[in-house]
Amino acid sequence: MSKTGIRAKLYSMNLVFIVLGTVILLFIFVPPLKTIFSSSPGTIWNTLLQTEVYSSILLTIYAALVATLVGLLLGVPLAYILSRHEFRGKRLLEALIDVPIVMPHSAVGIALLFVFGSRFLMGKFLNNIGIGFVDEVTAVVFAMMFVSVPFLIDSAKEGFNAVDVRLEKVARTLGASPWRSFFRISLPLAWRSIFSGSVLMWARGFSEFGAVYIVAGHVPFFGYHPVAAPILVTELFESPGGLGAAQPVTVLLILICLVAFVVFRTVASRGVKV
Repeated sequence: MSKTGIRAKLYSMNLVFIVLGTVILLFIFVPPLKTIFSSSPGTIWNTLLQTEVYSSILLTIYAALVATLVGLLLGVPLAYILSRHEFRGKRLLEALIDVPIVMPHSAVGIALLFVFGSRFLMGKFLNNIGIGFVDEVTAVVFAMMFVSVPFLIDSAKEGFNAVDVRLEKVARTLGASPWRSFFRISLPLAWRSIFSGSVLMWARGFSEFGAVYIVAGHVPFFGYHPVAAPILVTELFESPGGLGAAQPVTVLLILICLVAFVVFRTVASRGVKV
């Protein structure tokens, strides 16, 4: 086949791919953009000033952030072990870590109740040390963490996989302890992947509905008793106001996610070079 014929076929293939890609982009972008512009700025601002709304949004941001911080503390070490060591059952363990992603999230809520409910061992332990679970912020955090931490662990593991093991070995040869090698070499070089995973974990926790709905309704939160924001949207939608009542809160949640992602991406792109 001549070069002209190859170029023509390549052009036609690229054209088809562009058309198909444009369709999926429109599918992704049009619904949230249309929703954002469906409410006036004044309506959105007045909605945000409602106690029920801003307390719900603050609860959701707070719980997702706490879940992410705990996920970092517990998940990054696990990701490092999975990246650096081979052992029997490793593939099975990696598969089990991703199970929360595919589990129906209402089933996640039920499963958490069977572990942390007041009639079960861990629930009794939490109660004995003064930590409630059902209809408490703790339940919201646990539910968010369960469904979202696989994103952080997988991303952190990929980050550590990209760090050359020889750099750590050289550092230890020169007298650095394993801890110093980890904090001065492995962690700084893998931080972008860890940060990206943290963003995904926070966003996934922020948007969680099913598991949170099962384990926590109105929870005590700094003098208020809000529900998580996704649940509030559902309650408003099922109220007599219907779609119109849920619309401004939905716009707020979309805007929060968009702003968060822009800020996080900007921070990641301007990170310190190592």
